[in-house]
Amino acid sequence: MQTVLALGGAVSIGAMTAIQARVNGQLGVRLDNGILAGWVSFAVGLVLLSFPVLLTRRGRAVLGRLWRGIRTGHVPWWMLLGGACGALTVSTQGLVAGILGVALFTVGVVAGQTLHGLLLDRAGLGPAGVVAITPGRLFGGLFALIAVGVSIGGDVLARAPLWMLVLPFLTGAGIAFQSAVNGRLGQRIASPLGATYMSFLGGVLVLSISAGLSLLVKGSPRPFPTGFSGDLWLYLGGLLGAAYILLGVVIVARTGVLLMGLGAVLGQLTVSVLIDAIWPPAAGPAPWQVALMVLAAVLSVLVALPWRSRRPVSSASRPS
Repeated sequence: MQTVLALGGAVSIGAMTAIQARVNGQLGVRLDNGILAGWVSFAVGLVLLSFPVLLTRRGRAVLGRLWRGIRTGHVPWWMLLGGACGALTVSTQGLVAGILGVALFTVGVVAGQTLHGLLLDRAGLGPAGVVAITPGRLFGGLFALIAVGVSIGGDVLARAPLWMLVLPFLTGAGIAFQSAVNGRLGQRIASPLGATYMSFLGGVLVLSISAGLSLLVKGSPRPFPTGFSGDLWLYLGGLLGAAYILLGVVIVARTGVLLMGLGAVLGQLTVSVLIDAIWPPAAGPAPWQVALMVLAAVLSVLVALPWRSRRPVSSASRPS
């Protein structure tokens, strides 16, 4: 029952990720600067998270544990890299999701999540420890990759440059790593909220540098959306990001990196198809491709589900 609930949470993470991708993608188009759109998204999320972390005694106690852990080595440096991966995610959303469409963007992310989810689980970087590569998990990854192969068929490559299709793959790899290290950090400091806050803080720092460089190269962006234009919804990316990263920190300890990623695929693709149907992108896949992509993604989750109790290979072999 706990696995079913956790998988449902993973599906909702995917749904929020798909909506965030479209929001940040449109903000990137609106500003003519995808990296700046990513910075806006992370900055909004950081401000929202600052209220429960900085203004409550429990939140400040979490920051104290985090700081002591960093100083003593109890929290190793690699557990602090989730924010950098999140920065890659929102930047890529801002750069390409508004052009490729959310469905095509999502399947590229799926490929990166699937391959790296398998590797990260086997290496034990996630809070669930070392998770065996079972036949079901392998076939789940295979079906997810089939969905990716279908997505780039037809004339998609003729309408979108290759680098736009590579970036989502790298984003998927980053999301898998972010889920693993954020889950481990939340476990180490006994606070999912603290791990989420640290991820946003790191992401804002990375994106501040990246956005500054992009402004030097590209010049001033287009005007920011205001209440008078009716486009304030373009700032919702940060709220969605804070919600799904926090939920992911809690869920990944129960599912492992790969299974959480596969559950998120269901939510991502389902909502992506709906978004693209209502709001067609410039370089999206054909309807027959979308149908096959969704079918392959559903199969990837079904065959990877732990129908029997999943047992870690060795909890003692987690990296410290």
